[in-house]
Amino acid sequence: MSELNSEIIETIRKAGIFVYPILLCSIVALSIFLQKMWILRTNKILPGFFLERLYLYLSKNKFSEALNLASLNNSSIARIAYVALQKNGSSKEQIKESMEGAGRREALELGRHIEGLGAISNASTLLGLLGTISGMIKIFSVISENTIVDPASLAGGISEALYTTAFGLVVAIPAFIAYKYLIGRSEEFVNELEDEGRRIIEGMSTPPLTPTED
Repeated sequence: MSELNSEIIETIRKAGIFVYPILLCSIVALSIFLQKMWILRTNKILPGFFLERLYLYLSKNKFSEALNLASLNNSSIARIAYVALQKNGSSKEQIKESMEGAGRREALELGRHIEGLGAISNASTLLGLLGTISGMIKIFSVISENTIVDPASLAGGISEALYTTAFGLVVAIPAFIAYKYLIGRSEEFVNELEDEGRRIIEGMSTPPLTPTED
């Protein structure tokens, strides 16, 4: 284990100074990914048990119970439903406008920090390129200062150029994949929220079912 740690430390040392911001990017990217995976869950956004009870209350025109249910739930759809139910008695257009405002806020919250992964992916690639340039400068400096060049004297620059590029790509590629995945997942939830929002408006404007007499 100690030998492995020594090898890792030695590799980082050979990669040069630009590897440290790349490693920082990897930590930030992982933090963002884990945070968004925790947030972008069905039971945090569209919990089925909540929707079942909500539509049951709406079908019976029990708007007070529905409002209370929405106030006690901390999901995205509950916050949207709460805004709509507060407008109960208003026109359908007013309810829709209020829900759209709440929906936009929820969409922004779902997408928050995801763009950071895209930025980290680009930054890691550029930092790797910068490390490559730094390593090449060191190589050419050695060549220009010596008539006869010992290959060992070029090793430092070559190591920095290659290792920094590798570290940059190792961080950039997973960060980009995570970015695209979270963007798609967020958009999918936003579309589902829009669908459920329309159902809530319809439920609020539909009269309760009454038993028919034979």
